[in-house]
Amino acid sequence: MDAVSLAIIEQLQEDGRRPYAAIGKAVGLSEAAVRQRVQKLLDQGVMQIVAVTDPLTVGFRRQAMVGVNVEGDVEAVADALAAMSECEYVVMTAGSFDLMVEIVCEDDDHLLEVINKRIRAVPGVRSTESFVYLKLKKQTYMWGTR
Repeated sequence: MDAVSLAIIEQLQEDGRRPYAAIGKAVGLSEAAVRQRVQKLLDQGVMQIVAVTDPLTVGFRRQAMVGVNVEGDVEAVADALAAMSECEYVVMTAGSFDLMVEIVCEDDDHLLEVINKRIRAVPGVRSTESFVYLKLKKQTYMWGTR
């Protein structure tokens, strides 16, 4: 990826609604060229442009990070968990857990149902450990492109 594409990504991380003309001015391209590059970055899966919400304000009162230990194929379990709408973040890790899964739920009953009836029911899941969020202090996606 070249420096111009990285600069476009940084512009969009600052403001995902920034007009292509303003981005073009900042990175030295025309509006049309920026539009084409953004579309290419989206098509390649390099980035997404989304609205980031505070889950509490949109009705999701319970979040948790769940550590998952797996017997067998970690990727198969990761794929099964990633397919669940409540699992917002699934990452394969080294250390105490094979997977870390962030779950966003409506309430404690919903969280219990997801962990107990769905995650633990996935073939290959050996054990889970839940870390329930008490308060969200920071959630940003502004790390830039370094």
